[in-house]
Formats: sequence, C-alpha cells, structure tokens
Amino acid sequence: MSTHASDPLAALGSLPGVAEAVDSVRKAVDRVYGHRVMRRRSNEISSEAALRGARGSAALSGADWALEEVRRRTDFSADAEARTVGAALRLGAEAGQLLSIWRQSPLRVLARLHLVAAGDAGLPAGAGDSVGRPRLDGETVDEPLIDLPLPTPAEVAGRLDSLADLIVAGSEAPALVTASVVHGELLALRPFTSYNGLVARAAERIALVGSGLDPKAICPAEVGHAEQGRAAYLAAFEGYLSGTPEGVGAWIAHCGRSVELGVRESTAVCEALQRGAA
Repeated sequence: MSTHASDPLAALGSLPGVAEAVDSVRKAVDRVYGHRVMRRRSNEISSEAALRGARGSAALSGADWALEEVRRRTDFSADAEARTVGAALRLGAEAGQLLSIWRQSPLRVLARLHLVAAGDAGLPAGAGDSVGRPRLDGETVDEPLIDLPLPTPAEVAGRLDSLADLIVAGSEAPALVTASVVHGELLALRPFTSYNGLVARAAERIALVGSGLDPKAICPAEVGHAEQGRAAYLAAFEGYLSGTPEGVGAWIAHCGRSVELGVRESTAVCEALQRGAA
C-alpha cells in the first residue's frame, strides 16, 4: 500500500467534497455504461461525445459555436475562432491514439497534443518553431481564457517533470483526482505559446479514459465545463491555484460535476438513438 509521501495524489482524495464527487461520478458513469444502446452502438456514442466535447472545449476558449455549425463546417482556417474549433476537433480525434503512450511518456503526449492543436493553418511567421515544446524565456502566451501571471519557463519545466513522474509512477488516487490535477496543472503552467486550455482539457480526457473510468470515451467532461460556464470554470480554477484544501477540493468537485454533465449529454444521445431520432 502506498503512503501519501510516495503517492501525493492519493492524499487529495481526503480533501473536502472529493470523496462525494468521486462516488457521484462513478455512479453516473456506471449508469450510462449500462444503457441498452451502449451494448450495440457504443462507437456512435463515442464519436458523438468527441464532437460535443470538442465543441465545449472550443467554447471555453472563446469559440462558442452551435453544435450543428461544428458538425457542418469543413474549413477551419478562416479566422481565429475557426482555428480554435478545428484545433479542438483534431485534439478530440487524436486523444484516443495516445492512450498507450500516456502512462509511459506523458510529456511526449503533451508535446504531440500541442503539435496537433497548432496544425499548420494560420500560424504567424516563425511560430512553428515554438510548436510541440514548452515555451522559452521571452516567448508570449496566447490564452484567451486565463489572464494570470505566467510561471517562468524554469518553473514550468520543473513542474511538468514532477507531474510526469506522478503519472508514470501511478497512483491509488481515483481517476477523477488524477485527471483534475493534470487539467489544473496544465492550466496553471500554460507551458505552450498557444492552445493551452484545449491541451489541458484533452489531457484531462486522456487521463479519465486511460484510467479505465471511461474506457469508451463517452463521458466528455468538456461538455460539462462549458455548460457550467466560463465564470464558474475560472472561479474553480482560482481555487486550485490557491493551493488550499478547500480550493483544490472545490476544483476536483467542479471537474467531477463536469464529467456528470458529460454523462448526461451522452445519456441524451443514447435516448435519441433508441427513439430513432439520431
């Protein structure tokens, strides 16, 4: 059995509200996995969850498009909003391909996620040099949602290494706790020059799916983050940044509620398919 000294993520399970959030998420996930439609059409639910998750993540990054517009469009290079939506869609498609690498080399996965998000459309001259690697001294960060002081590149490197060590070592912490910390740390560090929010939420999804909590990727937390709104997202994130037990616990609970709202979305898709309406 691990100790909190060797497994610091496990200690977070005892923070205020966390055990209740973990239990509520587990019950919600079990319910949607038990839906009769999941027995024969789970691939369709997964595809729809990826689409809706991408729409939600893009909305939090300032591109709040209607779902049908996201579904209809094929060109995502016209302007900044379109590029954000395109980046979110690419990340949703890529995340499932990186599950086998995540536990062995999480930093490699993060680099790949940024490379995929950035693509090759609309990059300013010279910006390609910063894609797929942590930012350097003097490089600016374009992150429309988070307007807080940036950690230095040296601090970013140290904390990314610590996060990667925790993931590789494994933890007895519930999947929700690990995924919430991954998400929160990446938002706090903003390690890349662009698309940090999208990458953070994609990494959260990988952590939730790779843990076995949501192996078919049908519980898009990004939907719930968007549904709760940017103000609530930022307030919860500021709690994480505070480092207090109450603040970190509230962030984990917020992420848990987001997963539950993602479950609700996929349950509605299951019901629509069962009625023949989707």
